[in-house]
Amino acid sequence: MTNTGRFPALYYRDFRLFWFGQLVSLSGTWMQSVAQGWLVYSLTKSPFYLGVVAAAGSLPILLFTLIGGIAADRFKKRNLLLITQALSLIPALILGILTDLNIITVWQVALLAAFLGTVNAFDIPARQSIFVEIVGKNSLMNAIALNSAAFNGARMIGPVIAGVTIAYLGLPACFYLNAFSYLAVILALSKIQPDIGGDKGVPSKGFAQDLVEGIRFIRNNAEIYRIILLIAVLSLVGIPYITFLPAFAVEVLHAGPEGYGLLVGAAGAGALSAALFLAFRRDAQQKNFVLSWSSICFSCSLFAFSFSGTFIFSIILLVLIGWGLVSFLATANSYLQLSVPDNLRGRIMSVYAMVFLGTTPIGNSLIGLFADSFGTVKAVTFSGVACIAASLIFTIKIRRQ
Repeated sequence: MTNTGRFPALYYRDFRLFWFGQLVSLSGTWMQSVAQGWLVYSLTKSPFYLGVVAAAGSLPILLFTLIGGIAADRFKKRNLLLITQALSLIPALILGILTDLNIITVWQVALLAAFLGTVNAFDIPARQSIFVEIVGKNSLMNAIALNSAAFNGARMIGPVIAGVTIAYLGLPACFYLNAFSYLAVILALSKIQPDIGGDKGVPSKGFAQDLVEGIRFIRNNAEIYRIILLIAVLSLVGIPYITFLPAFAVEVLHAGPEGYGLLVGAAGAGALSAALFLAFRRDAQQKNFVLSWSSICFSCSLFAFSFSGTFIFSIILLVLIGWGLVSFLATANSYLQLSVPDNLRGRIMSVYAMVFLGTTPIGNSLIGLFADSFGTVKAVTFSGVACIAASLIFTIKIRRQ
């Protein structure tokens, strides 16, 4: 299909169905994320337990996402996604029931988060690598940017709705609404037939050899390897900041659930603006410039946020944090997908998912312990300093190259 529009990926019927279904489902997911954080903090009053629950949700991605990447390369991605989305509905429904009955405990929340994380380990590689089979390579970057826009539009909408829902309808309503929202993407997936590029899967050479083949490709490509390393550092010490926003909202900014929702929504607004900007560009020109300066923007804004004691200034900084992070991640995602052979895309994106999401359980636990011992503000300050150092090293290396 040939087109000259600003958003060529939306010319494809299957992509439109998938995109709108995801927008609804992801809004529910962000509602649950906010509600779950507020629930854990209400039960424990401890930033440490916020880190523990976040780690429980992310650890399975670290452990199983490489297997998920092999599955994405071996089986039809649409069928795999139908299964993972149906399974994702279960923990949301259980959380709503247990919270409604007032018998929920922090360990039950952690177990349900771990179940969802295990499902996500198989969902993420398939979801990230299916776009080329829906829109082809010519519209791939636009599809990735629009997918990021949907994710971050939901990230902006969901938390604000969650804050209001918690205040007026209670926590269980957020979990019930999220469970219902999965039906939208399940319906969309049932109506699409990805066939551009085949979606036939590739013959397996055996689990170990399949795994080594993907990792060797990354290790032998210096530019890809550097990008993966920086994603790992930002995910390990930078991205965990969002886990501790409930503590920041209460302890530092003295805001209620509505204020907390606005803080998360502000980061989502910055992220959405970055995704839309990349979607309008449609190509990967000046890749190194965007990767370098967006990572520095994220890191410096995070450092400044740790010293912010006013709500408005915190909102502004969170917009910049969201903008910098998504500009970096979406550009990195596009470059990786366009640089890998089709038969390795699922495995390469599983490595991307592992370092992007899988390292956060370690980061959440470490930053949570740091915050429990020295305070949330000092923990976020440390995160900002570490991210600045990594971003500057990355910038120096690509400029030398």
